[in-house]
Amino acid sequence: MIIIVSTGETIDTETLTPEERHILQKLFAWKSLVDSVALFREKKKEALNAGWNNSGPVAESRALALVTGHLEAQVRMRLKGTRVP
Repeated sequence: MIIIVSTGETIDTETLTPEERHILQKLFAWKSLVDSVALFREKKKEALNAGWNNSGPVAESRALALVTGHLEAQVRMRLKGTRVP
């Protein structure tokens, strides 16, 4: 999957580790379910700490940080009632 973040940078999720992609899948779901940015951040923290199948903490790469920051911005826009790109 190719994701274009708000800076215009393109992130190919194939460059992420399997663990990072697993976390990203969780966060895509949480993006639509959370009722605050703080809760999205907490879910991100929980996912990074748990890892894949509770295998342990996953270090957040620059690419993952860019994508999760983009998802967080989308959460913020959804909660404000702004159209999400």
